[in-house]
Amino acid sequence: MFDTVTYENAALFLGAGLAIGFGAIGAALGEGYAAGLANESLAYRPEKSGEVIKNMLVGQAIAESAAIFALVVAIILLFSTPSSHTVLAAWAAIGAGLSMGLSAIGSGVGAGLPAGTACVGVVRQPANSSKTLTTMLIGSAVCQTPAVFGMVIAFLLLFLDFSSVPVYPGWAALLGAGLATGLAAIGPGVGNGLTSMNAVTGVARNPDTSTDMNRVMLIGLSVAQSTAIYGFLISLILLFMGFKESTALSSSMALLGAGVSSGFGGIGPGIGEGFAAAKACEAIGRRPEETPLLTRTMLVGQAVSESTGIYSLVVALLLLTMA
Repeated sequence: MFDTVTYENAALFLGAGLAIGFGAIGAALGEGYAAGLANESLAYRPEKSGEVIKNMLVGQAIAESAAIFALVVAIILLFSTPSSHTVLAAWAAIGAGLSMGLSAIGSGVGAGLPAGTACVGVVRQPANSSKTLTTMLIGSAVCQTPAVFGMVIAFLLLFLDFSSVPVYPGWAALLGAGLATGLAAIGPGVGNGLTSMNAVTGVARNPDTSTDMNRVMLIGLSVAQSTAIYGFLISLILLFMGFKESTALSSSMALLGAGVSSGFGGIGPGIGEGFAAAKACEAIGRRPEETPLLTRTMLVGQAVSESTGIYSLVVALLLLTMA
């Protein structure tokens, strides 16, 4: 029979592995995509190697930040001292690893997409490289927002005192909190990358559209970010809601189900809204005079995609009332 300290120590190690294991996926894919397009670009104009490599490294550095967040959380978990106050500390450690690791996947992939297209833009339209880089930096930076949500929830799980929380169904609330934000961040991270990628291409093709393009891109990024916010909201409710002790399996599953509902429910809408915004940015680059029409169409399309994320949020809230 293991004591509480043994359980917590094992969970800290597992949480660290989950944080950096999942966290390394997205950044590596995003950085590889950027490097791939950089090489493709240099095959056309090798004399632009200095500028292309600069853009590639800047974009890769931003994509790397999601993995760095995951590394920080993993190191904290590895060197934390078990408190032995409650077995919930073990579940909090696992939830922290899931929140940080899963949320870093979308952000890492998303940040690499505009970095790659910026390398192509520099080669094809070298006179527009400054505006291309600016749009890339804005888009890549916003892609990191979902990972920041995941890191915030991970820190709350690591540093809040759960000694007064009942183990049943508290364990499900902590695990659900990690899953809600971690999973819900994947879609918006990727969707934001798709939007930023096409915005960068549009600005490289037609630099006169940069002001309108950046504005529309940011609107699209903001809407696509909403399902990550839903997951973040459910995580906060799970962490701070008061609930009575109950050994009934239904109570635990209601709390865990709320996290799963808002988490998985945020993936599709985030990517779908990114597709809508990406195509709007692409079209604005070709027909800037139709920006108002294209922006309205983008928002209508995103609103319909958003509905499925809202359904997931409603179900999550209902589950919380049933715990």
